[in-house]
Amino acid sequence: MNNRLSLVQPRAMTSPGLVSRLILISPFFFWGTAMVAMKQVLPQTSPFFVAAVRLIPAGILVLLTAWLLRRKHPQGLRAWAWIGLFALVDGSLFQGFLAAGLERTGAGLGSVMIDSQPLAVALLAAWLYREKIGFWGWLGLLIGISGISLIGIPQAWWFDLMHGQVANLSLSWAGLGARGEFWMLLAALSMAVGTVMMGKVKEYADPIMATGWHMILGGLPLLGLGLWGDTLPWVNLTGLDWLNLGYATLFGSALSYGLFFYFASQGNLTSLSSLTFLTPVFALSFGQLILQETLTSFQLWGVGLTLVSIYLVNQRQHLAQLFHERARLYGQRSLGPGLISPAKIPVPQLIRQSLPKDS
Repeated sequence: MNNRLSLVQPRAMTSPGLVSRLILISPFFFWGTAMVAMKQVLPQTSPFFVAAVRLIPAGILVLLTAWLLRRKHPQGLRAWAWIGLFALVDGSLFQGFLAAGLERTGAGLGSVMIDSQPLAVALLAAWLYREKIGFWGWLGLLIGISGISLIGIPQAWWFDLMHGQVANLSLSWAGLGARGEFWMLLAALSMAVGTVMMGKVKEYADPIMATGWHMILGGLPLLGLGLWGDTLPWVNLTGLDWLNLGYATLFGSALSYGLFFYFASQGNLTSLSSLTFLTPVFALSFGQLILQETLTSFQLWGVGLTLVSIYLVNQRQHLAQLFHERARLYGQRSLGPGLISPAKIPVPQLIRQSLPKDS
């Protein structure tokens, strides 16, 4: 391989373990901070324009990287059909819902809603790929539903339910559309479907190439919607706004998506996706630091439960093994290792295999 690419080889790293961990968590840091960057731009322009600017230039950068790495260009109708479907779900729908939701809610809270998607990934992967969820996984899913409910359901509804005033509850599509949490939940479901789809996309196309093309193709409809609503959506943007958009594009899309979907194509979908619990932690921290965002007590409980649920789904194998070993020590029955599906590839090994190899 060309010497200019040799810096990413594991043997060139002075501390492979540390660098591997940093590579692993970097997409989630970039996603969390990109939410804060996008939130600052939205008051000045259309959410669909922001989504398009985040996707299309990032897709071009990913394709250039794939070309430098001599990745194979997609070939055949099936490859392009899967890339097109992937672009619709994980490009247009996910980023469109995300931008629409971010316009109506805080960056930190919105990130928590979106990054509940590992719960949906666990269910989809169990259904499509027969990945077993296990006791701890199901417990995490139940806790996650409770957490998302506390975040997404209006606080007034909870008080009405606690006081038995069910007649006061009202639901309308207009009311749902005005709530950012609703759009963020749709974004989470879209990303979950897109993550699971990547397992099929990689059968017909190189994952890095597919990621780049899905950004470009998915961003074009969003650009059309942005220009349709406002013929000059960039007119009110300041220099700082463009810097925020550049950060969201380069780090929050090109680099982070390229790494994430490449890793997802190499190993256990549920384990990798569940690491996204780091994203809301970064988004909440920087949202409070930069945007002075605050949460209600209900939302705080919801955030806590959701993060716990993602941890349980991610660590279900380790927890089952831990309880099994302790049960053996005390001569008791364990929750059973059969309830757990071992990860296909451990995370450190997943990182090592995902880095480019000499050709």
